[in-house]
Amino acid sequence: MGRRTNEFLKATLAALHYSGAAGIASRNIPKAGVILMLHHVTPEKPRGFEPNGILKVTPEFLDAVIDTVRGEGFEITGLDDVKARLENGRSARKPFAVFTLDDGYKDNLDFAYPVFKRHNAPFTIYVPTAYADGEGDLWWLVLEEALRRLPNVKIDRDGVPHIYALGTDAEKTAAFEDIYWWLRRMPEARARAITRNLASQAGFDPLALCRKLVMNWDEIRALARDPLATIAAHTCNHFALAKLPLSEATREIADSVARVGEELGQPCRHFSYPYGDEGSAGEREFEIARNLGIETAVTTRKGLVDKSNVSTMTALPRLSLNGDFQDQRSVKVLLSGLPFALRNGVKRALSPLRRGGLAPSRVGALHPGDEPAGG
Repeated sequence: MGRRTNEFLKATLAALHYSGAAGIASRNIPKAGVILMLHHVTPEKPRGFEPNGILKVTPEFLDAVIDTVRGEGFEITGLDDVKARLENGRSARKPFAVFTLDDGYKDNLDFAYPVFKRHNAPFTIYVPTAYADGEGDLWWLVLEEALRRLPNVKIDRDGVPHIYALGTDAEKTAAFEDIYWWLRRMPEARARAITRNLASQAGFDPLALCRKLVMNWDEIRALARDPLATIAAHTCNHFALAKLPLSEATREIADSVARVGEELGQPCRHFSYPYGDEGSAGEREFEIARNLGIETAVTTRKGLVDKSNVSTMTALPRLSLNGDFQDQRSVKVLLSGLPFALRNGVKRALSPLRRGGLAPSRVGALHPGDEPAGG
């Protein structure tokens, strides 16, 4: 998301807060609950070039969000409670909030866990099994590190050479944005081969990055001993499942669920789709998860959970706790449901025009946009 878009969204969320509209909406928009999404929780200071910084929040922000969530009338629960709440209507008395963290980073153990423990707040960590094995390809972070180290990069893009100057943070950021979205559009194996080549040029081992940043199975098991923690599956290799043949997509989900259960000695009932957007997980993937008996599966599609989601338990929306929006006013506005009600209203209004070819196919939403790859 560009700086101008960020500033517009921040201004919009602030306006909804200060106008009082979000407060009114919070009392009047029906909602069963919310599933909150995080990745990194770290006290590290932002760097000048940090395109994946959107995936990082501070422990202080997480601490404040837990207070805000409870202050807005939500009850913090584990994922095991979601299905029952939606089915039996318990959520009508008080909406639930579930905290989830994707990818299994060590900072979840070092910095997020103490915050959840202090608040007695349940949480879920979604683990790609190859990452916990130390064999994961965190290609979006590999790309960032390569661009940080190299003075320039030359990439052959479908026979056309592209040369990126990397002398300043601004040049590095522009290069990352261009290369990143180009890689997202191609088959996974090819994209990862390109970032591994960049890592080789920059003189570092991409697997060492995984082992440095991600919890191993011993650390995961230690964390799982706390009843507050739920460990769930996030595929084996963090592939965009919609890009894979049916058999391979099924294997990525089934094998990861089985492996998590085997490592922890208890059934794994919950799953998160890598990336989680419409281009990475759709009806085919939702059906795979249903057929495998998975109780809940989460996307990165933005929104709150309502009672209608009882019929779409393997396609649940989430609300991102975004590194660029570490502001409790923004959190309160998003928890009110107003941005999503406005988005849905615009979509309904434009639907007749879209059918007639008179409206754009994508509608901008009044909330933080798509995160980089670590979903």
